[in-house]
Amino acid sequence: MSELDQADLLDTRGKALRTNLDSQRYGTFAEIGAGQEVVRWFFRVGGAAGTIAKSISAYDMAISDAFYGTCDRYVCRPRLQSMLDYEFEQTLDKLGPTRGDTTAFFVFADTVSARNFKGTNECHGWMGVKLQAVPGDEPSQVIIHVRMLDGENSQQQEALGVVGVNLVYAACFLKHDPDQFVRSLLDNLTVDRIEIDMIEFSGIAFRQVDNRVMSMKLVELELSNAAMFAADGTVLQPSEVLYKKPILVERGSFRPVTHVNIDMLRCAREQFSAELGDDAGEIVQLTEMTLKNLLTDGALDYSDFIARIELLAAEGMMVMISDYFEYYRLAAYLARFSRNRIGITMGASSLRELFNEKYYTELQGGVLESFGRLFKSDLKLYIYPFVDPETGDFTAVQNLEVAPNLRKLYEYLVERGCIEQLSSFNDAYLSIFSRDVLKKIESKDPTWETMVSEHVAAMIKERRFFGYRP
Repeated sequence: MSELDQADLLDTRGKALRTNLDSQRYGTFAEIGAGQEVVRWFFRVGGAAGTIAKSISAYDMAISDAFYGTCDRYVCRPRLQSMLDYEFEQTLDKLGPTRGDTTAFFVFADTVSARNFKGTNECHGWMGVKLQAVPGDEPSQVIIHVRMLDGENSQQQEALGVVGVNLVYAACFLKHDPDQFVRSLLDNLTVDRIEIDMIEFSGIAFRQVDNRVMSMKLVELELSNAAMFAADGTVLQPSEVLYKKPILVERGSFRPVTHVNIDMLRCAREQFSAELGDDAGEIVQLTEMTLKNLLTDGALDYSDFIARIELLAAEGMMVMISDYFEYYRLAAYLARFSRNRIGITMGASSLRELFNEKYYTELQGGVLESFGRLFKSDLKLYIYPFVDPETGDFTAVQNLEVAPNLRKLYEYLVERGCIEQLSSFNDAYLSIFSRDVLKKIESKDPTWETMVSEHVAAMIKERRFFGYRP
């Protein structure tokens, strides 16, 4: 079998070789930390002279600063961006006049912190490719953040080399298929070795890509357990946003976001902030949806997902997508980044479900183990009451019904302060449910508009979300 045929097998060697054999591609590799694991593949497979203009590893901080400017941290997104910008400008400036008409230039860069000798550091890194889709084109870019999960430094270096080759290959050959681009990033790896918790596409080659959908795909494809983005659609890297901050989360389907969702978060923030005191610092406020909450008729509906996200954005909300259906898993994830106070706000009906033992059959300790994990960190549940629209019954922490065998446990958690009733709620909102809004939209009952904010109602009508028809 020829080397070109072997390249079509798309193992790591084949990907590196196919890139080397593409006479149109030419560029620079710049790597900081964990060795030059990515460029090594391109040297090893042969034909590297047709692809690599320069390879650099600026390990010394003074040397790195001289090239890329000073920064507070060396493994961070700003450092990666300065590396991409500097090296791309250098490549274009030196080589553009002589071969710019026939060559699509690119730069691969990474800045990585692999496992240190004592095993005490966070093992993660930033990787990116800045490239011309065709010769003379404006540059486009894709950036990812990875977490290395192997226990040994050498294994982490090996995994970094593979995911780096995958990224270069995808940027060169899969840019027209974002779905396959994302799927390919862990080719020849497993989710037990590498987690990709952030990806961002930009530039003319990726103008059709919605980074919010790509963020959800990271979770859907199990490349990551969670993904985050800001109200303006900017992709966020969780550890950078959550690091050492107090965190307040509201979980829901937000289909659509209603007065109740907004009032619940307002009430919880007031109490959460008051309990933290004046020195609490900035509170990170999140609306969180699990993949199960994103399912429509058993499948992921991307247009429905975008509708929910657009409406949350209209309310100025930061969004997290996760696969943490169990609350104790969500709590453990958040505690990974912050040892500060964590608050989760939910409705009384959700609290009642939290005490349903059917959700904990896979835990050896059952419901007791789940609550032990949930409240292991400095975490508190803030409960929003509700009124049954049919019976008019009011349900709150004080009169919530749980199974008799769990009553003592429930009372203990309330007395301990782990579960707290919200107090400044708006009585007029207590009987509002998202499912009723959808039913009213479907039946063309205009009273649904009173159940959401004015700008949410206007956006639903203007963009025909959730099947709205005038």
